[in-house]
Amino acid sequence: MKITVVGGGFVGATTAQRLAEKELASEVVIVDIVEGVPQGKALDMWESAPIEHFDTKMVGTNGYEETANSDIVVITAGIPRKPGMTRDDLVNTNTNIVRNVTENIMKFSSNPIIIVVSNPLDVMTYVALKVSGLPPHRVFGMAGVLDAARFRSFIAMELDVSVEDVDAFVLGGHGDTMVPVPRYATVAGIPLPELLSQERIDSLVDRTRNGGAEIVAYLKTGSAYYAPSSSVVEMVRSIVKNKKKILPCAAYLTGEYGQKDLYVGVPVKLGTNGIEQIIEIKLTEKEQAELNKSCDSVRSMLTTVKI
Repeated sequence: MKITVVGGGFVGATTAQRLAEKELASEVVIVDIVEGVPQGKALDMWESAPIEHFDTKMVGTNGYEETANSDIVVITAGIPRKPGMTRDDLVNTNTNIVRNVTENIMKFSSNPIIIVVSNPLDVMTYVALKVSGLPPHRVFGMAGVLDAARFRSFIAMELDVSVEDVDAFVLGGHGDTMVPVPRYATVAGIPLPELLSQERIDSLVDRTRNGGAEIVAYLKTGSAYYAPSSSVVEMVRSIVKNKKKILPCAAYLTGEYGQKDLYVGVPVKLGTNGIEQIIEIKLTEKEQAELNKSCDSVRSMLTTVKI
């Protein structure tokens, strides 16, 4: 298994490190446009191998020749959010970056699985699909795993319980209109509404929707990277080991949930071939309306993208 991570910044480098330490690939390639950065980070990671006990070959490069025959490509390249910026503000700049990255990847790898992390996530995944020419089940985005992890973390904090006991997922676009679904959240199998008041649940939902902005406000000069990289690695692990985990990911819809021709976060089964199944759950009228609103927001951004 050969995995390429495009973008040697905080998200990309942390992703590469975790992929190596979990030995999910025999080779991890880090690509970045800044000369010396991917080479230095790859070498630094390799020098940790004797201590962390992994044999994954680490390669850093400014070109794409070294990415040849990649099985999985993770695209993290793009400008990050700064305080006051929304994910939508990144559309034009990151569209050009993701287009260029995808074109170069496809020159050297004929049939990779592409996982997009660049924001605005749902739109950038659509760009990668159209530019790559790959089938939709091999191109998808990391969003729901991260959003659900934040939701689960906040629930655990609120109830003072182990995060391992908390399950939850989030639907919709990766932005302010995302749709956490408390009705399907459980703590050791107990439905969340039986443990918290509606007021407290609403507060946690609100915090989840603004989870990324909360971290950006703290950091001031960057955005989250520990949780995003962990989320990517969880997806990669399900693919590499063919675990067929049900994870919320940005998937291309063709009628599911009443939506089509756009990427949005929904539960999917992830295996060796990528998305093996889109899981449709029953939603209340209110939940469906919120999902429709989120999809409309994604679709609105898509109209400004020229591919």
